[in-house]
Amino acid sequence: MMASLETIKSYLEEYDIAVLEFEQETATAATAAAAVGCSVAEIAKTLLFLIGGNAVAVVTCGDMKVKSSKLKKVFDLSGKVRLPEIDDVAKYTGYEPGGVCPFLLPEQLPVVLDTSLERFPVVYAAAGNCHSAVPVSVAQLQVLTGAGVADICDPA
Repeated sequence: MMASLETIKSYLEEYDIAVLEFEQETATAATAAAAVGCSVAEIAKTLLFLIGGNAVAVVTCGDMKVKSSKLKKVFDLSGKVRLPEIDDVAKYTGYEPGGVCPFLLPEQLPVVLDTSLERFPVVYAAAGNCHSAVPVSVAQLQVLTGAGVADICDPA
């Protein structure tokens, strides 16, 4: 079940966080950065990975690349790390590719925040669709996602 933009907005209102909406597409880190007017690095992309039979989510900066070995260690999983098929993204996250929001994810989906996000006072995450962004700090992301912070990425 996908959280609607209205659901996300009302959830974020409790934290006094506003959703930014754009005419232009924000589906990739590059298009989101252009819409927001920030660097690609300041885009907080939420990525889904499948490790063996397990789905996990990583929130990292737009200029970073997830390292499989670090990912498996953080989640204490073994097996092949692969990117999901397009249909898997909605199945496991409840969001369409390009609009995966790091919060209001299914409870059974573990999430981790990469340390690269700590470089910025504010990063911009998707708000559940391809025309939105949410300005948040890492501390706010930790509260909103319930996720810990770990070193799982290297510069792309």
